[in-house]
Amino acid sequence: MANIPIYDGNPIWDSNAVPFGFYSSDTDFQNDAVKVAKFCSSRLGYPVIDIELQSGSFFTAFEEAVTTYGNELYAYKVRENYLSLEGLGTGSSLNDQLITPTMARIIAMSEQYGVEAGSGGNVEYYDGLLTLTSSVQDYDLNAWAVSEGYDSGDIEIKRIFYEAPPAIVRYFDPYAGTGTDLQGLLEAFGFGNYSPGINFMLMPINYDLQKLQAIEFNDQVRKSNYSFEIHNNKLKIFPIPDFNGETLKIQFILKSERAAAAVSTGSGVVTNVSNVPYNNPVYSQINSIGRSWIFEYTLALAKEMLGYVRGKYGTVPIPGSEVTLNQADLIAASTSEKTALIERLRAYFDETSRKNLLEARSLETDFRQKELSQVPFTIYIG
Repeated sequence: MANIPIYDGNPIWDSNAVPFGFYSSDTDFQNDAVKVAKFCSSRLGYPVIDIELQSGSFFTAFEEAVTTYGNELYAYKVRENYLSLEGLGTGSSLNDQLITPTMARIIAMSEQYGVEAGSGGNVEYYDGLLTLTSSVQDYDLNAWAVSEGYDSGDIEIKRIFYEAPPAIVRYFDPYAGTGTDLQGLLEAFGFGNYSPGINFMLMPINYDLQKLQAIEFNDQVRKSNYSFEIHNNKLKIFPIPDFNGETLKIQFILKSERAAAAVSTGSGVVTNVSNVPYNNPVYSQINSIGRSWIFEYTLALAKEMLGYVRGKYGTVPIPGSEVTLNQADLIAASTSEKTALIERLRAYFDETSRKNLLEARSLETDFRQKELSQVPFTIYIG
């Protein structure tokens, strides 16, 4: 084995010493890499004791520490904003972008409720006409769907247009024909086709409403009520039809289209946390708070590497005795320090989350109001 030199206390930047080179072109990274190597070696006991590492070992640990910091930072940003990021394009980096929360994804997710309520959504409603047959009360809508060119069992009925004629068509206006010629007063919704609007002038509107309710209530009590039942696309209508050739309007959706609406096809968009377009951080843009964490994490990584190196030999013989190396201490210290640093960084990010900042602002407002309530009110004398 070649005699590999160990750390000599004079680190010189070498871009070939780092494995990935994510930040090698950053002048701040180059300058700090040399300083971090001196910092870590001093904390490990150099020059009192030899450090069985090279300058490149410290540079590698430094690069890993910066990358780890960026991973934690952008993982937090993804968690904080994922609902607003999903569906965005992946073509440009979000590192320097200000993310403003939107309702876009929440609205998209709520479209399914619009489909079920019949008030909108992302699934098309279809209309169909079912021909009624005299004396036939039960109809298989799955069989009807096949006859209309749809797959059996693929339709889901949303509405049956089977209601009694509106009471207004059977409403006799005793005040009609008085010569006031106000037929157009109830033209809205076609009501003027059935009854003149002269009551609008001679009687209050609640009179008309009560008359309509009386007609409908009479139909419910004294006549066969227009109604239907539907179970598993088997339709039963009341009363039993006594005519042929009339059609019944049906609104339905296709189950296959509702299932397909759950998946949006397309490339180049954010579909999961793995393709949110965050890149490695720009080291020169990391502030002193972040760099301090990176320096400490680099030291923890250096301890780990040194522990593994020293672990190759438990003891080293010297004239007349032997020296026991501190491999176990270094690895234990490195493990606990790395865990503590990661937890501290995550706690810091959580404290600056949108939720916690808004809560803090709310508390601050409450305290300010309490403080102001102690100020004496001025008594004005005119």
